[in-house]
Amino acid sequence: MTPHLETKGCPLGVAPTYTRPPVARVAAEAASEAALREVSQELETLRAEGRVVLRLPLTALDDDWLIRDRLVTDPEELDALTQSLRAHGQRTPIEVAELGPGRFGLISGWRRMLALRALAAEDARFASVLALVRAPETSADAYVAMVEENEIRAGLSYWERARVVARAVAGGVFASEKQALQRLFSTASRAKRSKIGSFLGLVQALDGVLRFPAALPERAGLRLAAALAADPGLAAALAEEWQADPPADAVAEQARLAARLARPKGPPPRRDLAPGLWLEQPGKGRVVLGGAKVDAAFLARLEVWLRQSG
Repeated sequence: MTPHLETKGCPLGVAPTYTRPPVARVAAEAASEAALREVSQELETLRAEGRVVLRLPLTALDDDWLIRDRLVTDPEELDALTQSLRAHGQRTPIEVAELGPGRFGLISGWRRMLALRALAAEDARFASVLALVRAPETSADAYVAMVEENEIRAGLSYWERARVVARAVAGGVFASEKQALQRLFSTASRAKRSKIGSFLGLVQALDGVLRFPAALPERAGLRLAAALAADPGLAAALAEEWQADPPADAVAEQARLAARLARPKGPPPRRDLAPGLWLEQPGKGRVVLGGAKVDAAFLARLEVWLRQSG
């Protein structure tokens, strides 16, 4: 179809104008709308695949959506990151999951978010963050992504690794500790997963007792785990001691733990149950009764009671 030459009513000496026929105009508009839809669909696909970087307000982030695996951040490292962001801006996006309209849960990039929050308090230019929106199919996938990010960028302590396993299981993300270990640390060696498993006992017994657990070295932690397994009363004794006199810093805490584990084992303490009757527990699964009251009649009554108690 050729353009239509409009000459009707054209003054002398004025060039005629060309107008597009209605059918051609409608076709062009339809083609433009189709191209726009195609671009929009492609952008939506890229966004769903986590390949589009968005700028989100920091206030839209929920950093407690996942139980964080990292307990502490080195102040010098965080300060260096803050200075870099101040000088050069954010170069690496964080990862988030969309929780609802305008709400996003943090998956990885916790330290970058902390640094940006600190900068935003000084300068409104830092009140937003570059983010990749991921779409983990399950909470377990989100935990795996968080752990993998920290393992690559800045290794976690064994305590932090074990703690996120324990918390994820307690939160119902994984059915068992074994499953959590295998999923969260699938690329780790069997020996490394075994050590994390040993630290799990520490977390379960001493979480909330130790003041600087993330600073606990691997070897010291494994020794402490073995001591806890051998002495069921050790965790309660440490809790009582730490509550009465909390260590001032990580160095003091580790020194006290080393001294505690180095103490020679004396005879098991006796508990007086009644005049002429005492009890000892020399080891796991063993109980000793003694005293003047322990005679044939006492043993007969004890046997009857034990049988009835099942």
